[in-house]
Amino acid sequence: MAMVFAVEEINNDPELLPNVTLGYRIYDSCGNPPISLKAAFDFLNRLGKIASNVPCQRAPDISAIIGDSGSSQSLAIANLISTFRIPMVSYVSTCVCLSNRIEYPSFFRTIPSDYFQVRALAQLVTHFGWTWIGTIKSDDDYGNFGMQAFRKLVRRSGVCIAFSESFHKTYSEEKLLKTINTIRTSSTRVVVAFLSQSDMAILLREIAGQNITGVQWVGSEAWITTSPLPPGQSRQFVSGAIGVAIRKVSSPGLKEFLMQVHPAVYPGNPFVKEFWERTFNCTLDKMGNRTTGTETDSVTQACTSKENLQTAYNTFTDVTEYRVTYNVYKATYAIAHALHNMLSCELGKGPFYNNSCADISSFQPWQVPKAVCSDPCPNGTRRATRKGQPICCFDCIRCADGEISNMTDSTECIRCPLEYRSNRQRDECILKEIEFLSFEETMGIILVTLALFGACISTGVFVTFYLHRHTPIVKANNSELSFLLLLALTLCFLCSIPFIGEPSSWSCALRHIAFGITFVLCISCVLGKTIVVVMAFNATLPNRNLMKWFGPTQQRLTVIILTLVQSLICAAWLTLSPPYPEKNSDYFHEIIVFECNVGSTIGFYCVLGYIGFLSCVCFVAAFLARKLPDNFNEAKHITFSMLIFCAVWITFIPAYVSSPGKYTVAVEIFAILSSSSGLLICIFAPKCYVVLLRQELNTKRCLMG
Repeated sequence: MAMVFAVEEINNDPELLPNVTLGYRIYDSCGNPPISLKAAFDFLNRLGKIASNVPCQRAPDISAIIGDSGSSQSLAIANLISTFRIPMVSYVSTCVCLSNRIEYPSFFRTIPSDYFQVRALAQLVTHFGWTWIGTIKSDDDYGNFGMQAFRKLVRRSGVCIAFSESFHKTYSEEKLLKTINTIRTSSTRVVVAFLSQSDMAILLREIAGQNITGVQWVGSEAWITTSPLPPGQSRQFVSGAIGVAIRKVSSPGLKEFLMQVHPAVYPGNPFVKEFWERTFNCTLDKMGNRTTGTETDSVTQACTSKENLQTAYNTFTDVTEYRVTYNVYKATYAIAHALHNMLSCELGKGPFYNNSCADISSFQPWQVPKAVCSDPCPNGTRRATRKGQPICCFDCIRCADGEISNMTDSTECIRCPLEYRSNRQRDECILKEIEFLSFEETMGIILVTLALFGACISTGVFVTFYLHRHTPIVKANNSELSFLLLLALTLCFLCSIPFIGEPSSWSCALRHIAFGITFVLCISCVLGKTIVVVMAFNATLPNRNLMKWFGPTQQRLTVIILTLVQSLICAAWLTLSPPYPEKNSDYFHEIIVFECNVGSTIGFYCVLGYIGFLSCVCFVAAFLARKLPDNFNEAKHITFSMLIFCAVWITFIPAYVSSPGKYTVAVEIFAILSSSSGLLICIFAPKCYVVLLRQELNTKRCLMG
């Protein structure tokens, strides 16, 4: 009725909106968000009846909305109408969440946000030195957001929460009794109640029924000034309650207007009819039944139309307690003044496109002026103030790669964590793709196949030599070293397999240690065979018997000692700083390379340096003995094999350095397989050719020329 009073005042004011008559529609949401939403759909589709009696000369488009009576109801409507930019002015919705101008650009209110109320309540608690309190809130947007902000504030001041309960009028009696029991048994007697009026009324009635006294209530604006209990019970159970209240304001003429409310003045108005029946406990229906609730109340008394509101005393007629009512009054006048400003617009000086003005007889609700220096920066960008211009003038700079902003008008971009990257819109961090050489991909399958093929060939040569171990070509140049070399070559082929697959602590250690030891074993055997060739030739000269100084025992010891040195280097490496798996994001912005870090760089280069040193010694010895007069000169084959070996590993270095990610591992595996294949082919292919295909040459006579 305060809105009706304000509308009639405005329509009778010749200065405000001259020659314009305001009309209205009234919907009852019953304090229920779904019903509020249904009402919003109704007026958006131009359904419902016009509650005012003034005939309109055009389709009754909704120019603005006054409401709703609670934060949850207002949220339901604001979400729906935000797209249409229909102004909505609430007189009692205090939730902080409604202050979001991005989500609710057309929502306004004539009551302060709970942002201020919760600070006042927190200061109230700390002022009295209450550090052990209980809290109870309505289980809706009003209570949840309000109590969340309150608890956050008081905890900063050192206040502890003894209990935190939620309640709603739709809860079962069991939940209500549980909440009451928590209050009764708690060790604190100070309870902060952030509840709606209806929820608090139910709670206090049960507290009075169980005779729970001595509670110091601290209340929110929704119930602190209401009278949920009869005066006698209020003095006993709510006496001394303190809180934040909506200020009282006197509205001249409002009481006289309310006293004139009568069903005959507003025929067909269901709200006036319901109010009249409840105030005087009578019925306006001819059948004698009142159907204003969920059940039909049978009454025998019919309204006489002689009832007088001057004799009634309730919250409707008590003008000294008008708090929310004045907010409704202000909301109505706020909309009227906005329309008046639109009506007073001068052509060429308007706030709309090309300085135009809106036609008040056919304007659209979303016709609001745009008065910004710079549009808000969307997600994925940050604000950059323009030099020499006010702070509200800025440019929107796209976040750099690896950074995001997920808030409108963000002043800075947030760097994504190490394992995340920014998406294309730069408003979300997404997990980077982890890359390593796996067994499932084509390259991994090919390399594993080549490694197994090489190992099988080495094993096949080993078996062939074993079956022909008594032939001259196998017995020549220490067959024991040949067998050991074939075993080492088999291990060299197989040691490339741990380089494939997801790196782990054991695989990182195994791949480098196995590579280092097996290759030294291989080179040691080749070096031993080279020394045997040189010794064998020099032993044929007169007065020289060098073979006694490098017999089978010395050859074995040479291989063992040389391999043992590499084993000691590897042991020291593993002890001091072993290899470990590492996720590296330095190569690519969008990919994490899962690789093995060598740990100690010194240990890694000592292993490689030792292999290189033995390879150079072996190559020089074989090169010097390449022209020895032997029909089957093995030194020449060793020379070619070591030449291939050294060439592979020399070209490996630049390829290894320049290959990114998993291709680094592929290059390393390729070098292992290539060098192992070079040794196998150059040293053993000629012998296998003679053993298998030219057996007539496999005699001591042919061998010695």
